[in-house]
Amino acid sequence: MLSYAVEAGAGGRVEFTGPFQQGQRLTVVVIAEPQAEFADLAAASGSSLAFWDNSLDDEDWNAAAAG
Repeated sequence: MLSYAVEAGAGGRVEFTGPFQQGQRLTVVVIAEPQAEFADLAAASGSSLAFWDNSLDDEDWNAAAAG
């Protein structure tokens, strides 16, 4: 199974290139992605980056023995 993320062009036209032979029959499933839902998700994921800014944890992690 292959997955392609593409944007529709003029008139809703969608084009992509894949490892297919000319005349090969394919089944294509199209799932429209509502932009607002993903914008909210991206904003939420970026808003919690402060969790990783922890100097005490950085000291422990950087001093950890390998293996």
